[in-house]
Amino acid sequence: MVRRAAESRLPGVPASRRSEAPMNEDGHVLKSRRGLLAAGLTAAVIGTIGVVSTLNAGAEQIPAAPEPAAAPADPADAASEAPPALRPPASLPWGGRPHSVRTGRDGASSKSLKAAGLTAAAPDEVTEERGEEHAPKGRTSRNTFLKSAKTDVVPPEPPPTGSPGAEVGKPTVNFLYSVGSQAAVSDGAYANLTISKPKLAKTDYHSLAEIAVQSADGAQIVEVGWTVDRTVNGDDDPHLFVYHWVDRKPTCYNTCGFVQYSKNIAPGDVLAQDRAARFGIQFFNGAWWVAFDSEWVGYFPGQIWDDTFTKSGLVQIFGEVAAASPKPCTEMGNGRAAGDGGAARIGSVSYLNGPAIEMNVRATSDVYAVSKMSTRTFRYGGPGAC
Repeated sequence: MVRRAAESRLPGVPASRRSEAPMNEDGHVLKSRRGLLAAGLTAAVIGTIGVVSTLNAGAEQIPAAPEPAAAPADPADAASEAPPALRPPASLPWGGRPHSVRTGRDGASSKSLKAAGLTAAAPDEVTEERGEEHAPKGRTSRNTFLKSAKTDVVPPEPPPTGSPGAEVGKPTVNFLYSVGSQAAVSDGAYANLTISKPKLAKTDYHSLAEIAVQSADGAQIVEVGWTVDRTVNGDDDPHLFVYHWVDRKPTCYNTCGFVQYSKNIAPGDVLAQDRAARFGIQFFNGAWWVAFDSEWVGYFPGQIWDDTFTKSGLVQIFGEVAAASPKPCTEMGNGRAAGDGGAARIGSVSYLNGPAIEMNVRATSDVYAVSKMSTRTFRYGGPGAC
């Protein structure tokens, strides 16, 4: 049985985002991403302000939410708290001052957020606690991709004994991609991604869309996007996620090395479905900063890579399915074939202080496809093999 402690008192945090620390029967606080958010929010921020490039206006640009910027925390409240952290750029990667995204009550579904015209909501504590942050994650590079891998994590419903790729206690995960990529030396990248709720087969791991900013050899990576992953999130809704790789070695979803900055939204939060939003990554002030919609979410400190990974050499933006077989029934994107005008899209790809955009698009299987619309926009995905 879980009982709750008194409401946390984080200065400047809206009531809908305040957490009550889940505790066990002995009174010990349980580990949760919500707890990590609260810990990250106790840090005051200092640093220099930089200038970033803006997105050219176009049909795919998404209007900013009308919410005002949250008031800064009272310095008196921060005086006795954790040491100062970093400050992000004054402007978001696509231009404009940051302001709070519109959030719903904790535990709201992606469907209810859509109906209410909201953007995101924190998961409930029960859902948070059953997440598995070390679930499988795919990786692509300029000429190759991670096709399959063994994992110690079993999806909620394992494949039947004797099915292709199944192994007792250590199943094989098959990764399938629809990807746009370009060798690009830059300070980061951003794009508009359709946030969908693809149907995930019971034996599969996830279906996601993301931006990956990588070193030229593809060994060091920072990722941000949305994912439908029961193993990580405990439900079938799309959730915001971050991830990173060091020397081609995977880490974990949302928590490993990530420093929370926003008081309003965090990795693991549920996102409204059937809408488009901006996602971005930018190197600034010694860290790789992650932006979503109208906020800076947080950052991965450059020390993770011994301060050697400070510019991209490769940018990849893609849909990914992790499945129990190479012919999965799971949907990618919104489940519509890439040739369908209503298919999920990756649009308005842009670089910060980078080259002209000329994305090379491809699919790594015959299950899902891509359809290039321009040098920086393409449709992708499909219904799967069933």
